[in-house]
Amino acid sequence: MFDVGFAELLLLSLVGLLVLGPERLPKVARTLGGMARKARGSWLSLKRTIEAEMRAEELKEPLRHFEKELKTTIDDVKSGVNPVSKPSPSPPEPAAKPDVNDGGS
Repeated sequence: MFDVGFAELLLLSLVGLLVLGPERLPKVARTLGGMARKARGSWLSLKRTIEAEMRAEELKEPLRHFEKELKTTIDDVKSGVNPVSKPSPSPPEPAAKPDVNDGGS
């Protein structure tokens, strides 16, 4: 992240020693170290959370694709099958024909 070498650290330490004095410098260094540790921990936690969300989205994509194909297939099947309708009433039977043999010749 920061490219700080030994020379830069030595220079910062000397300036800190001159400005803060030998009594307060160790306390300030511990405080700054703790703050840097917390900041790094927060950054790593955020990074892990983002990576986990990205992996979850990558896993959801094939499921979305499968769901879309399944809906398309279901719609195709529905459109190809005639809907079930109520059976039509059977036509009335023709009336019985009168008996042609009514006692005549």
